Amino acid sequence: MSLSWQGSRTVGRLRPVLLAALVLPALLLARQPTFKASELSGLRLEPLDASFVQPVHITHAPGDPRHLWIVEQRGTIRVYDLESDSLLNTPFLSIPDRISTGGERGLLSLAFHPDFPSNGRFFVNYTDRAGHTQVVEYRVGASPLEADLASARRILRIEQPAANHNGGMMAFGPDGYLYIGTGDGGRANDPWGNGQNPGVLLGKLLRLDVDGGSPYAVPADNPFVGQSGARGEIWALGLRNPWKFSFDRATGDLYIADVGQNAWEEINFQPAGSAGGQNYGWNRMEGTHCFPTGSWCDRNGLTLPVAEYPNRSEVGCSITGGYVYRGEAIPELYGSYLFADYCTGRIWAMPAGPAGTYSEQMDRAGETWPYQELLRTPHTTTAFGEDLHGEVYVAHHG
Repeated sequence: MSLSWQGSRTVGRLRPVLLAALVLPALLLARQPTFKASELSGLRLEPLDASFVQPVHITHAPGDPRHLWIVEQRGTIRVYDLESDSLLNTPFLSIPDRISTGGERGLLSLAFHPDFPSNGRFFVNYTDRAGHTQVVEYRVGASPLEADLASARRILRIEQPAANHNGGMMAFGPDGYLYIGTGDGGRANDPWGNGQNPGVLLGKLLRLDVDGGSPYAVPADNPFVGQSGARGEIWALGLRNPWKFSFDRATGDLYIADVGQNAWEEINFQPAGSAGGQNYGWNRMEGTHCFPTGSWCDRNGLTLPVAEYPNRSEVGCSITGGYVYRGEAIPELYGSYLFADYCTGRIWAMPAGPAGTYSEQMDRAGETWPYQELLRTPHTTTAFGEDLHGEVYVAHHG
């Protein structure tokens, strides 16, 4: 779906997935990560000319301005042609026989190798027939718009003790490494203590070198390399269910939207150039608050979120992280991080990045960044996505 504005002039649209697009009047505003809510009061979602079954991820391939790839939870990846405004008949990949689906399981994300135009490599994250996480590499066949099923190669398998909190988001960082978000293993309250355990891969952000070994190598500068009892693949820990994360394409900063338990939804921030090793608090904390609510907790060594909102029926119950807007269609939003709530369909924008706003003291002081509501929709928002030019798309389940 996309966001659009009905007025005297429009300058473009954000074509997100439901899918939809954003358009605004052609106001000559300076490109800065601030805006007034009144300036964007005409935003709305505008569906693309196609329908999808349970879309959960949207992305583009390096060097391809024409197409969007939409991941359907049931096991199919579809390709949308932005030039013709049409959905291609042939799926990019279809593997429903290899996955378990329903609830939080299924085919969850897709990441193209940075050199995809020359090597045809891409990676998918799904829960297999037994419910365990699989990260699998594929290559395209004769057409870059169709995968070669026979090329499947397992990169990583993580056993899941329960059906929920599978994470599933993957993205290549500016450093060329593959980042993978994993949930804490499920149920409630992290009963296995995975979030704070550096000896397991659950409840973490992982960082792998998929070019340096078979099936991968652990980057030598990962923060837990060489530490007794710790897994070297770990880049950050203390996460509950990082359903979506993204890198700011202009700065390299990392934003992680972590789904909360019962009280708080949160956004974590890692500035570009960080050495990793952040502990985002779960299950000692939920948001900027000790967990369980009302208890005391040791905040030493924890990196607190830069934004949060309460888990309440009128606000939301499950955060869906998005992207820092770097497109041209809506200059008023340039430099703002977009995020939404799955349950209420509310979409917010937060002035983003460390330029004059982020301070290392924030982690200790518990300060949070301000954000504003862009619009309310009737949709269950599952994902945001970007095209090659930085325009943003939104997906929902209904």
